[in-house]
Amino acid sequence: MTKHLVVVAGNIGVGKTSLTERMGDRLGWCTDFESVANNPYLSDFYADMRTWSFHLQIFFLGHRAEQYLKVASDARSAILDRSIYEDAYIFARALHHLDNLSERDYLAYNRLFGLVVESLPRPDLLIYLKAPVEVLMERIQRRARDMETGITAEYLTLLDSFYDEWLNSFDLCPVLTIRTDDLDYVHQPEALEIVTQRILKQLSGKETVDLRGK
Repeated sequence: MTKHLVVVAGNIGVGKTSLTERMGDRLGWCTDFESVANNPYLSDFYADMRTWSFHLQIFFLGHRAEQYLKVASDARSAILDRSIYEDAYIFARALHHLDNLSERDYLAYNRLFGLVVESLPRPDLLIYLKAPVEVLMERIQRRARDMETGITAEYLTLLDSFYDEWLNSFDLCPVLTIRTDDLDYVHQPEALEIVTQRILKQLSGKETVDLRGK
């Protein structure tokens, strides 16, 4: 059976972890997730973003590179909750844009990022999950995580614009865009089956339609 490496990308609250968990269970794939509980910089970062932004980004870069290398060495297919590329093109860029990451640190981070990703295998598919900002805000408020209390609609809109720009030039692998406000794969088994079949068709080369923007 062909081994596949799939990464799930998308804004905060869009449903990446839920999809990764369900695809892992549904297809018997390896899964790996963003490090939150074991992140030694996260609490400091939220207390003082300007001081700790660079440290946090470096931690995430190393963490995700380890994830990629681990699943690449496994014979099974794998799906990862968030891609390493979003760290640079979305979140580090946002920190720099908001003056929480200095120009010097931003340039140093991007040089290191470029060296790291050159050594990593390309994914076979990037699944981009998308939903309106008002839906994201509702989900974030509903799950009520302490670290997300400061997230605003303006910040999510900024990230959305960065995602659009990034994906317009992304060419490392095929992109499958799925609107998560239209397909409730968490509560509706038939929606999960639709998503599963879209993913499998894309990986088999049978899905030729670019679903971005739909």
